[in-house]
Amino acid sequence: MIVKQWLRWGLMAVVGVNAIAATVAYSIIHYRVPGQLGLGAPKPVNTKLPTEMGLPYVTQKIPLRNKGWLETWQIPVRQGESNGTVLLFPGSGGTKGQQLLAPAKVFHALNYEAILVDFQGVGGSSGNRRTVGMKEAQDVVTVFNHAKRSKLNRPIALYGVSMGSAAILRAIALEKVQPDAVILELPFVRLVDSVKQRFQVFKVPNFGFAELLVFWGSLQQGVNGFDHNPITFAKQIHCPALVLQGERDQWISMSEVQSLVNNLRGPKKLVVFPNGGHQLLVTVDRTRWSESVKSLLNPLHDAAP
Repeated sequence: MIVKQWLRWGLMAVVGVNAIAATVAYSIIHYRVPGQLGLGAPKPVNTKLPTEMGLPYVTQKIPLRNKGWLETWQIPVRQGESNGTVLLFPGSGGTKGQQLLAPAKVFHALNYEAILVDFQGVGGSSGNRRTVGMKEAQDVVTVFNHAKRSKLNRPIALYGVSMGSAAILRAIALEKVQPDAVILELPFVRLVDSVKQRFQVFKVPNFGFAELLVFWGSLQQGVNGFDHNPITFAKQIHCPALVLQGERDQWISMSEVQSLVNNLRGPKKLVVFPNGGHQLLVTVDRTRWSESVKSLLNPLHDAAP
């Protein structure tokens, strides 16, 4: 009798923990659109426009196969012919108006055309879900192909912040996107490890809950979060790569970032910002950021046919 009670309580505990994990995972990967009730944070919106940074722009909507769209801002060059094109992708929960304007201003100053992208689920793009770079990799493919069809000047570089970096690496490794260069800012190494780190930072015992969150999030989105490992994707990167990392980043350790850099197969450079955390590093040291980007892109432009 006692054994049966323990088994019953154990089963109830397992069901309860999984129910909590499934609910939390759902609330993390779903946004609420205006006027909608339910789980999840409100859908992120663009709170700032390029004109507020002194940048001209054109809004475009790139159609998707699922009848949705990706909203982009195309910022032209300052004068004459462009030195190339940079496609910019934000981090998790970020929009182009929140995270990409400061980097775009630098690219604009260097006379590169900039395409700022809202991933599906945020800003002006359709949808209300995120997958931490997994399905977002398809958005990278879509925008890259659109840039090629539009015959924008080369070199074409991909710039991503955190989740945006993961989406870029996945798009190159699994979808065979072939940019001329990549700029990876604050890249995480493995999704499961990244979730675990959140528990550590907030001093919350994990007890396998990180794995449960990834499991239920994967099940709900039809993906496999356990193989979403940018450090593995990095082995397929043969183009020139610049990795930008804050030394005080509480989410990603320097040893993890160095391991990812070691896996990159092409010309590569890691630039560390001693005073930077998990934040836009151009706002920490604009000069260092600008010079690093310039040293990557300008030789490519000079070598372009």
